[in-house]
Amino acid sequence: MTHQVEIKSGVGWRIGWNAEAREFQGLVGNDDWAIELTKAEFNDFCRLLENLAAIMSQMAAELMVEEKIACEAESEYLWMQVEGYPDSYNLCLIVNQGRRCEGFWDAPAVKGLREGVQQLQVWLH
Repeated sequence: MTHQVEIKSGVGWRIGWNAEAREFQGLVGNDDWAIELTKAEFNDFCRLLENLAAIMSQMAAELMVEEKIACEAESEYLWMQVEGYPDSYNLCLIVNQGRRCEGFWDAPAVKGLREGVQQLQVWLH
């Protein structure tokens, strides 16, 4: 049996998946911290991140160039917020269940994190 572990990382971000882990298959983090996530939490993280990114992109036409915006999304497992400009924003994560931990990515890392999520989801399917 092969060990199915995949980690993607870049400056200020990392994301991973371990299909064989019992409880915490997912991993999100940056250069200084990491949080293990259950499969449900990890799926919500990926889904909510893409939803928030889509909202930020849509808001670009509604805002003046110097205007910042904050948007949040929540599931049973996670609360997430993006804040900044439509093309450059920070990301905050709070795990609502069990461990009750939180994480933060600065704007330069969020683009890479989104790309990592997309690459990892291709690998998982």
